[in-house]
Amino acid sequence: MAKAPTPPPAAAAPPAPAPKRSKKLLILLIAAVVVVALLAAAVVGLLLMKKSQSAAGDSEDAPAVAAVDLSKPPTFVPMDPFVVNLAPAEGERYLQVVMALRVVDAKTGENLKAFMPEIRHQINLLLSSKLPSELSTMEGREALADEIVHRTNGVLGARPAKTGDGKISAPTGPIQAVLFNSFIIQ
Repeated sequence: MAKAPTPPPAAAAPPAPAPKRSKKLLILLIAAVVVVALLAAAVVGLLLMKKSQSAAGDSEDAPAVAAVDLSKPPTFVPMDPFVVNLAPAEGERYLQVVMALRVVDAKTGENLKAFMPEIRHQINLLLSSKLPSELSTMEGREALADEIVHRTNGVLGARPAKTGDGKISAPTGPIQAVLFNSFIIQ
């Protein structure tokens, strides 16, 4: 019996393509990159929001400044100029001041006329008690403006509110601020 011839070894057949697996891997990698990019964008967005909120929080810690209502302009009451001799401890010097009072509303500004002699008297007493060295700095002038606010509010019957440490707080009366238009020490 004759042996059946053995088939010749098959020629090397091309390997089966594996693109299905590599396509799946490529899609997974792209999806992972997109997810990581979205997460990074979310983290950056949250950090920026937190930073802007903390900046807003820092401004809340700063001294409160009243927001200006542009529909209702502020009311200013101009004062006649003051010329006073300063305290004589540092020699003969005098002070010339032109100022205006910012008040809560126009009606208050009109009503101040009735109190003006007493307001001017209190301001004259205060100005003449100051030394030139006290008024030569910006801090000294700001302190003077605060004292004038508290004294004029006192004339109008408003008592200054004190904080827990005994310091006088922000103005509580109808006079909100004193603005110096001219301030000359000679």
